[in-house]
Amino acid sequence: MKTVTSPAAMQQLSLKFREEAKTIALVPTMGCLHAGHLSLVHTARATADILVVSVFVNPMQFGPGEDLDAYPRDSDKDKQLCEDAGVDIFFFPSNDAMYPIGHSSFVEETVLSRELCGRLRPGHFRGVTTIVAKLLNIVLPHRAFFGQKDAQQALVVRKLVSDLSFPVEIVTCPTVRDTDGLALSSRNKYMSTEERNAALCVPGALEVAEQAIRSGTSDARMISSAMQEALKRTPGVKVDYVEVVDPSTLEPIVAISGPALVAVAVRIGRTRLIDNRLIGGPDVEPPTPWLPPSP
Repeated sequence: MKTVTSPAAMQQLSLKFREEAKTIALVPTMGCLHAGHLSLVHTARATADILVVSVFVNPMQFGPGEDLDAYPRDSDKDKQLCEDAGVDIFFFPSNDAMYPIGHSSFVEETVLSRELCGRLRPGHFRGVTTIVAKLLNIVLPHRAFFGQKDAQQALVVRKLVSDLSFPVEIVTCPTVRDTDGLALSSRNKYMSTEERNAALCVPGALEVAEQAIRSGTSDARMISSAMQEALKRTPGVKVDYVEVVDPSTLEPIVAISGPALVAVAVRIGRTRLIDNRLIGGPDVEPPTPWLPPSP
């Protein structure tokens, strides 16, 4: 595995690979890799000649008072996990390399990014779309892989790529969960044992929604209320939002008559957790994700 820190060097390598008719896959991450990231890596590895994993904690997507400085980092472990997984290039640029002095250009999606997390984290998705655009231009992948846990991010990135005609396929992969149902996240490291137990209310609330929808309840407001009540039964949980939305537009659904995306964001202690579930309609449920073998 080759480690590259220069955006220019990475781009030159990618241009060379493309001249050689080699396909490139990109898994963009902010590091502190876990089994969810490795599921993306495993899926991407099977699709391309060259697999690039980028690790960059993007300051542009953190708002004032958010956890930029505290965000978990372990580049040595990340490198080893990538090497073990068969990654070809570990792209590890510095902040100065990605945002040199005088940087003043940004990329913004203005519709999908207004919903859900966009309402509570102003500027977050401008940071996401800017860094994704930069990574796509630097790595020049044929395919880029994102997780369904960040469903809004995946939709925003798809819109970015479509609207600005990037020649890349965006692949969304299933959420990877711990054995008790909690979605894997680098931020899970923030939680104490007690908070980690409390966090199980999130997949529990999603299960409440799924059972209600599958039993015939179509009133989205009733489903949201039932989820809110389920979350509130766990002490120390602050609900940011609970919404039932169209999985393509993120617009709120009043009466469910087809596929629905149930989305949740909560705060437990200093940890913000997001999760979602696609429910209803043919072939909506994603396939079972790959999991790394037990040690």
